[in-house]
Amino acid sequence: MFDMYESGEDYLETIYLLSKKNGVVHSIDVARDLGFSRPSVSRAVGILKNDGYLIMNEDSELILTEKGLKKAIEVFDKHKALTSFLMLTAGVNEDIAETDACRIEHIISPETYEGIKKFMRSDVVRKNAEKLPKFIDYESKPVRGSKKEQ
Repeated sequence: MFDMYESGEDYLETIYLLSKKNGVVHSIDVARDLGFSRPSVSRAVGILKNDGYLIMNEDSELILTEKGLKKAIEVFDKHKALTSFLMLTAGVNEDIAETDACRIEHIISPETYEGIKKFMRSDVVRKNAEKLPKFIDYESKPVRGSKKEQ
């Protein structure tokens, strides 16, 4: 299976989060959120479409395919877990943990990530849960194209 570049993962995660927040996502929404130009986003969207991660409907809405949704959720879950892990173990604030987690999530080995997930389910973490960030409940709206919506 092909390994996606960091930027592709960032686009998928952004599309996923914007879909959960707004219900509908257009390229301009992604450009604004990431601070990229529209041509850069159009190029990335074309690559993601060609690779089967998303489709664009007749209204120019970006819709994650099953493959794209799976990858986006994987990246987002990793981001959340790493942010919490860094806050708890390194004692850094949420902004620093978020920034570092965003970098680490793309390069961490599956074995190390599994170890972190195991640690984050431990009693040590449960005892310190109040120190960890409360992430937005992105389950409020189904992602366009997901089975929940249908």
